[in-house]
Amino acid sequence: MFENLSDKLDRAFKVLKGQGSITEINVAETMKEIRKALLDADVNYKTAKTFTDDVRQRAMGENVLTSISPGQLLTKLMNDELTALMGGTTADLDLKASPTIILIAGLNGAGKTTFTGKLANYLKTQKGKKPLLVADDIYRPAAIDQLQILGQQIGVPVYANLESKDPVAIAREGIALAKQNGHNVVIIDTAGRLAIDEAMMVEIEQVKAAVNPHEILFVVDSMTGQDAVNTAKVFNDRLDFTGVVLTKLDGDTRGGAALSIKSVVNKPIKFIGTGEKMEALDVFHPDRMASRILGMGDVVSLVERAQQQFDEKEAAELQKKIRKNKFDFNDFYSQIQQIKKMGNMKDLMGMIPGVGKMMKDVEVSDDAFKSIEAIIQSMTPKEKENPDLINQSRRTRIAKGSGTDLQEVNRLMKQFDDMRKVMKQMSNPAAMASMMRRMPKM
Repeated sequence: MFENLSDKLDRAFKVLKGQGSITEINVAETMKEIRKALLDADVNYKTAKTFTDDVRQRAMGENVLTSISPGQLLTKLMNDELTALMGGTTADLDLKASPTIILIAGLNGAGKTTFTGKLANYLKTQKGKKPLLVADDIYRPAAIDQLQILGQQIGVPVYANLESKDPVAIAREGIALAKQNGHNVVIIDTAGRLAIDEAMMVEIEQVKAAVNPHEILFVVDSMTGQDAVNTAKVFNDRLDFTGVVLTKLDGDTRGGAALSIKSVVNKPIKFIGTGEKMEALDVFHPDRMASRILGMGDVVSLVERAQQQFDEKEAAELQKKIRKNKFDFNDFYSQIQQIKKMGNMKDLMGMIPGVGKMMKDVEVSDDAFKSIEAIIQSMTPKEKENPDLINQSRRTRIAKGSGTDLQEVNRLMKQFDDMRKVMKQMSNPAAMASMMRRMPKM
């Protein structure tokens, strides 16, 4: 996410590294590089110029503390200004009404239907809501089928009327059904449309007028960069939407849409899509995104993702097992499944401060755990429960059964054994305190 932009900004900051103070000359040189990096990332020219002018003005007006280098100060100012540029604060959905009506709009291929499913899953699992999906795309042949499959996948009902060709009537019917069955959120998935198609734009205006939605979310493909921003402006003039959703941020995106859209349409980014899975949806936090762009990680989001996947009761049971040194391969396999649900591995690593830069040119496959899972699945129930049983002959059998080689099995067994030792130490407060005391010397 924003890998190229982060790399170019890092190079721009090097102009100030080793400088004793901030001067007009070195700030001007740095701002020139930063503006170029933003334009390369497809940020709107006016936005990029205003942004760098603001940072330069603040930098020249700051008294540099003796403990802070010019580079560190500029990073701090950049972080503040990037946060403000992307909206400043997190914009929540307005869910006070029952039912809350959410209208989804956007271009063809932006990922509206997938986002509709993800949003329903988020509201159900994270907000305790009872959503109903309304299939209101009467043009794309597979749209209704796709939404019904997603609904089944996440356990959310879908209203569809295959006989009707009237999106206004379908939307009204869906809302009536929601009221009848006690659904407190209705999400209406509309057809993709081009801003130049006047008939289609009038149609969605009619749907809006008929259902009076509490939220209108405009879904844009972040990979289209500046085009996404221009399209958002045209749609906003017609629909006056309440928020933006950026999809496909896990792809080779340049970041221009995320950095420009708030300043151009003055509407907040509310969600970002970070993958294909139904869980791959994040609430947009401008401050956290600014930190990630500047290579400072996003530990808060990482912890939140972990909390969403890890059950407290299960964690307490696991802690007991670790204390008794009873952590086994069943537990290990379970932890792997929970980590996988947290999202793309490279994206997760990018949330750890400093690791994002280290991983820049490293390919991390989502199948990273595949061979480990195969090895564990090739063990007998007794072997999983008691790893100490696994001698050399059993290892040979496990390697054959998992389609791996003996070296891989031996490596996993060693890593697992080392991990158990560390876990055992960490569960002992005295041992942990001793380890912390030794850390400075190490």
